[in-house]
Order: sequence, then C-alpha cells, then structure tokens
Amino acid sequence: MPRFKLIVEYCGAPFAGWQRQANARSVQQALEEAIRKLEPEAPTITAAGRTDTGVHAMGQVVHCDLERSWEPFRLIEALNRHLLPDPVAILAAHVVDFDFNARFSALERLYRYKLVNRRAPLTFARGLAWRVKAPLDLAAMAEGAAHLLGRHDFTTFRSSQCQADSPLRTLDEFSVHATPEGCEITARARSFLHHQVRSMVGSLALVGSGRWAPADMRRILEARDRAACGPLAPSEGLYLEGVRYPQPWADLGPA
Repeated sequence: MPRFKLIVEYCGAPFAGWQRQANARSVQQALEEAIRKLEPEAPTITAAGRTDTGVHAMGQVVHCDLERSWEPFRLIEALNRHLLPDPVAILAAHVVDFDFNARFSALERLYRYKLVNRRAPLTFARGLAWRVKAPLDLAAMAEGAAHLLGRHDFTTFRSSQCQADSPLRTLDEFSVHATPEGCEITARARSFLHHQVRSMVGSLALVGSGRWAPADMRRILEARDRAACGPLAPSEGLYLEGVRYPQPWADLGPA
C-alpha cells in the first residue's frame, strides 16, 4: 500500500471549501470520488490545509494511501479524467514514505491574495480577485503590513469559529506587490488561524484607501479584539499557492 503526495490545483468558486460536508459539495469530496473510481476502498485523504468556501489553490498538497503501486503519470492521468468536469486538477504525484503527512509535515504555507483596483466590474477576473474601487496607496499598505511580522497574539484577526488551541502565530512574510491591475499580497507562515489572512487583507485595504494610517495595523493587533479588525476580505481573491516541506519531500513539486 504506497502513499502518494499529490499537488492539487482548483478553483474554489463552485465548492463549499476543501473539507467534506454533509449538504454541500467540497473539493475533498470531488477528489475522493475520483480516487474511489480507481480504488473503491481507498481511505480518506489528508490535505495540507482546509481552504474556505470560494478560496482557490495553485499548490494544495494531499496525501492518499492506495492499494495499487500506480505509476505516477498514469495516476495523474486517471484522476484528472475522473475529476472532470469539476475545476480540479492533479499537477503532480509522487510516492512518499509513511512518515510524510500532508498536514503535519508542512514547514510553511504560502497564501497569495489578488486585488484589482478599478471602478469597472470584473469580467475575466470575476470570482478570481477582489475588486476595490477606491484608489490604493501601496506604499502605505506595505508599511502597515510590516507591523504584523513576527510572533504575535493574532486574536484580532481570528474568526470566532477558529478551533486553534492558541492565537499565537509567527508571520514570516506579509508583503504587498504592485501588479498591472492592482496588487497582490503574500502571506507566509507555518500555520494560520481561521480567516487570519482575509482579516489582515481587509484591514490592510483600509490603510490603502486612507481610512486608516499604517500604524493602525499595530494598534488593532495589540488590541487583541476581533471587534477592532477591519472587514473580512472576500474569499474569491485568496489562493493557497504552495506548501513547503523538509527533505526528502521538499523537492517533490510539479514536473
């Protein structure tokens, strides 16, 4: 029974998030259905992170245990065929040892948030980015983002439904990069609280629009109060870009 590491890409728009649910279709359900067309008794799969409703992934990582010693190329081809017409694709498959766990072996998770800064409604990027009408000061946003770097109590940016044992997290990167359409915000950490990235981005947008000063990001962080947070940025702009692992699993990415 080999264990496979899969790298998965998906558009989150038609799904109620990653995790299997009783009354709504999820990415996990779509992938497990595809796997069980190959091996009906395949056990439940494990993902690096549970993305919310509407959140996308360019590099979600999953491990699954199968009975057959599939050649990785044939496994990818078979799963992608059975995943149709869902917007889910397997980018890579690698055989790994049983010490590998997609969730608990991860060293770092990288999220990217896409903002389009314009008044006109989105057409091609509809459902794939957050449209912000007000002009954004990216330098002010970058200054504000820097206040959140390091290890802090992130209660302000934590969902009331978060099940994490502690609000303490270490944010290794929170940066703002200009794009032709607006900007992208990168967040990198070993783990995140529920809604943490979207909460930080929503607050940062207030800095960009001039409603808050950059230093207000420090003020609301230190408040440790969810009520001090800015609006929750919509899910459609958020992407799980990738997950970093230690050796010997670090280099097992897409071919």
